[in-house]
Amino acid sequence: QVQLRESGGGLVQPGGSLRLSCAASGSIFSIYVMAWYRQAPGKQRELVASISNSLTTNYKESVKGRFTISIDNFKKTVYLQMNSLKPEDTAVYYCNADLVTSLLSPMSTYWGQGTQVIVSS
Repeated sequence: QVQLRESGGGLVQPGGSLRLSCAASGSIFSIYVMAWYRQAPGKQRELVASISNSLTTNYKESVKGRFTISIDNFKKTVYLQMNSLKPEDTAVYYCNADLVTSLLSPMSTYWGQGTQVIVSS
């Protein structure tokens, strides 16, 4: 049983910063990719940032230079440092992981329950 637990969301003023964390737990053999998605009210869920097991990163164009994704392989935790936050960053942020639970298992995708980020004066 694999679980992803996000934390670090909250209310912040424009220009402020937040650091999101997502800890993976349970039976995990190998992690291939971890990522952050977000979904604003009335909009589709979108990829914000991802990081692979080779530490290759990918960012949504609008967050480049402001957000940084990182991973601690020992703790099986992925982070999203968000700086210079804008009102349009307001959304529920979801942790995502592509991983295998055992040597003979196929790769599967897992999701966290989400953490709310509100950027407002």
